[in-house]
Amino acid sequence: MIKRLFPQIIAITFSFLVLGLGTVLAQKTWTLEECILYALENNIQIKQSRLQTQTAEINLLQSKLDFAPSVNANASLGNNWGRNQGQSGLYIDRSTLSNSFGLNGSLELFGGMKKWNTLQKSELDLKASNYVSEEMENDISLGLTGAYLNIIYSHELLNVAEQQVEVTRQQIERTNNLVEAGTLPRGDLLEIQAQGAQEETNLITAQNNLSLAYLDLKQFLDLPSETDLEIDFPKIELSQELQIIPSDQIYANAVDIMPEIKGGEVNLQSAERSVKIAQGSLYPSLSLNGGISTNYYSSAQKLAYDDAGNPVLDSNLDPVWEDIPYSDQLDLNTGEYLTLNLNIPIFNGYAVKSNVKRAKVQTVDQSFRLQLRKNELRKNIEQKYHDAIAAYKTYNASKFSVESLSEAFNYTEEKFNVGMVNSVDYSLAKIKLTQAQSQYLQAKYDYIFKTKILDFYMGIPLTL
Repeated sequence: MIKRLFPQIIAITFSFLVLGLGTVLAQKTWTLEECILYALENNIQIKQSRLQTQTAEINLLQSKLDFAPSVNANASLGNNWGRNQGQSGLYIDRSTLSNSFGLNGSLELFGGMKKWNTLQKSELDLKASNYVSEEMENDISLGLTGAYLNIIYSHELLNVAEQQVEVTRQQIERTNNLVEAGTLPRGDLLEIQAQGAQEETNLITAQNNLSLAYLDLKQFLDLPSETDLEIDFPKIELSQELQIIPSDQIYANAVDIMPEIKGGEVNLQSAERSVKIAQGSLYPSLSLNGGISTNYYSSAQKLAYDDAGNPVLDSNLDPVWEDIPYSDQLDLNTGEYLTLNLNIPIFNGYAVKSNVKRAKVQTVDQSFRLQLRKNELRKNIEQKYHDAIAAYKTYNASKFSVESLSEAFNYTEEKFNVGMVNSVDYSLAKIKLTQAQSQYLQAKYDYIFKTKILDFYMGIPLTL
């Protein structure tokens, strides 16, 4: 009985394991580090940039192999027919089969150092390609960090909206009781109910913003919008004091490690190698060539000799000719050669000098591009530095404002409950508190994101 049910038991057990595994995956929470790692492994743009790196690796290998000699083999088979002059001197109709084989090689001994400079350029191009991939990875990591923090920010805004809605609901109940008791006019209840409706709308907006923030993160990860995605909400503690390294120190560090700068420097070096490659055509080139060849002709003949070594004659006392065997011809017709070729450029329509000038222009252009990138990096760091300081000041001011307005609202709410203030004053106090809470959260996460960017320029990994 057990043996008969064993396959079913195995199937049921396997189903439970699969369902359990699916539940675990569904319950997984993504940290910022896990999101970045997933994006770097699966982003299509990064994969495309890595394909460019593979192409650069192939080019580098080819540059190395260009130093090896070139060796080629050739063979031909042909057939000629028509009137041809025979051994007797008379023209006769005949068909001639020909066959030839050859093997030749060439080695450049000196070519103006073009191959050497091409090899150096290929190595630099490979480095530049790696820096392009690294720069793309950095851009995606920073963008993903912003999207991740936006979810946390939107989540806290949603909590504020939910709290405000709940407070207003409770206040509506208390106001309704006071109106029925005759303590407050009915207009106050209508005012509070209108505020409640507005806060319900704000709650829907906050929920939608949170959904859009999750959608933005999913798009960074190239995940379908219907994917269940839950992120980790770390507790982020902010220092009471401003702790930001001066922008000039950040720039001095970033200019040595940022891939866009390192790539620009390598591109400049590659352009300088291009100049040397173009200048190589101005110098003489020396090459060594050699080869071996042989051939066969079906019309090839030789005098016939008897065993005694005497020429064989026909009835007219004319010498008898016989065909030379195929293998004998391949052996007898073998030829070898070895040449040393020197090529001295004298005039080539000014083409070489034009190439040199174009290469020098590209070098100057690359130097400008590098300086522009450095300027852009410096401006970006200075902007983020001042934005971080402003966000920190706004954060502290907003924090104090929230604390003050919270106390003021609690005091106003107590007075409203006993009829000492009207609904308009109560609503204004509540709106001011909500606005201050929103500004506080915005400044908080703006400051966090700006400092994370500055830390990133210092070589500190992105983490919360």
